[in-house]
Amino acid sequence: MSETEALLEIKNVGKEYDGNRVLKDINFTVDKGKIVGLVGENGAGKSTLMNILFGMNVIVETGGYEGEIYFDGKKVNFKDPVDALNAGIGMVHQEFSLIPGFTVAENILLNMEKTQQSVISKVLGKRLDTIDLPSIHESARSAIDKLGVQLDSQSLVSEMPVGHKQFIEIAREINREKVKLIILDEPTAVLTETEADILLKSMRRLADMGVSIIFISHRLREITEVSDKIVVLRDGQVVVETPAEGVDIGQVAKWMVGRDVDTENIKTSKVDKIENKEIIMEVKNLWVDMPGETVKDVSLKIHQGEILGIGGLAGQGKLGIPNGIMGLFPSGGEIIFEGKSLPLNNTLEAQKNGISFVSEDRRGVGLLLDESIDWNITFNAMQIQERFIKPYLGGLIKFRDDKAMKECADKYIDELEIRCINEKQLARNLSGGNQQKVCLAKAFAMNPRLLFVSEPTRGIDIGAKRLVLNALEKYNEENNTTIVIISSELEELRSISDRVAIVCEGKIFGILPPDAPVEKFGLLMSGIHTKEEGEK
Repeated sequence: MSETEALLEIKNVGKEYDGNRVLKDINFTVDKGKIVGLVGENGAGKSTLMNILFGMNVIVETGGYEGEIYFDGKKVNFKDPVDALNAGIGMVHQEFSLIPGFTVAENILLNMEKTQQSVISKVLGKRLDTIDLPSIHESARSAIDKLGVQLDSQSLVSEMPVGHKQFIEIAREINREKVKLIILDEPTAVLTETEADILLKSMRRLADMGVSIIFISHRLREITEVSDKIVVLRDGQVVVETPAEGVDIGQVAKWMVGRDVDTENIKTSKVDKIENKEIIMEVKNLWVDMPGETVKDVSLKIHQGEILGIGGLAGQGKLGIPNGIMGLFPSGGEIIFEGKSLPLNNTLEAQKNGISFVSEDRRGVGLLLDESIDWNITFNAMQIQERFIKPYLGGLIKFRDDKAMKECADKYIDELEIRCINEKQLARNLSGGNQQKVCLAKAFAMNPRLLFVSEPTRGIDIGAKRLVLNALEKYNEENNTTIVIISSELEELRSISDRVAIVCEGKIFGILPPDAPVEKFGLLMSGIHTKEEGEK
């Protein structure tokens, strides 16, 4: 390795899966105490590259990789993540690896527990030492404080909202004593802009302390703000490695996708047109007991055929609205759907009535990870609507219609550009963005009359993000399907919604047209009413 300040040097790294070339001749460096922003569309090779660096088993099991990696002055080839951890590399994956039944502190100190001697262990050996709980909570609070967030170290992870779980994952890596490099894979995907700002400041403090960071994000504004250097992957190759200073978002987007991307696409207001349409759903005094996203008293009218956006800061209740209506968390109030009362706390009834939901928790709620793509896409339609089934003997015997399942899956693989080997590939083996597309296809296959979509572009790159939003717009236009989008990204909501409702303190604080000045949205998110806003 050359005599530079480089902590990590990747030289001529390549990787194939079953003859499919996913990485080719990758070269770049990460200097000590610096933040490298790694960007690229879904399928560009980011996850595979990080799996190589972190010694994930899938790399070894598929024949290893080509090229060389130098870390802290030594050539390395990690056989498993334990090797990488011992060398000083920590990784926060896009999907969580927390134990729900453990507390925040127990998760942060997992496998790093501090112990104390007992009378028995003094006689029989260290293996019988007891867990030093006060010390564990002290260490956990110290790691949490570095992030600048408010988390109770004694709370159970199962009671935490998605955003808080992400901070717990990061705190666990920060807490490692020998950490020299932290890989953050989409750490802000589940965070609001305020939470993301807190994390970016924490990253900068860590870098100043000498910790290097590889920061993977589809939020390009964050990449340009916090990175010292930007590395762009496209089709498995490094197309750009450049200092971040002076680089704008539009340029990074163009490098990623190889074309110009409109980053300021705000939808023109159609409020007057929407107001003349019938009410498909009326929400009256809805409350939802969703930990971290409590809904206190939401009343809302949703018009037939509109795209309604719901935004707001984390913890204010926006995610609780669809989760409550769909029966995933205890709820009360009244829901009138197509003129009839809809029973709450009953997911099956909501789906039978023509309402579908794409959850923000795609792995926990949305997918059958160990089943194929075609099975995932058609499963709900098969179970609830008895589609994709062939009846025999007057319906006494029923078999799956594999041909129809394949046709349906192939249709959405093509329309949503799901990057996969074929429809039989397991959902677990898809990238995060492609898993999200499968969740969307699963909802489309139900032919819903009203579709809730929560964080539809979480973990999806800027090019695929527009594809997904375009797919939602197309589905809305062609089927007159009412769509309610819940998102942490205001600009995303403004680009697709006919109206945008802002949730604050568990209530709808106001509704604005998408082309209203951005500062008015900011005021509503802060709990300040403006003269022009109102429930339109």
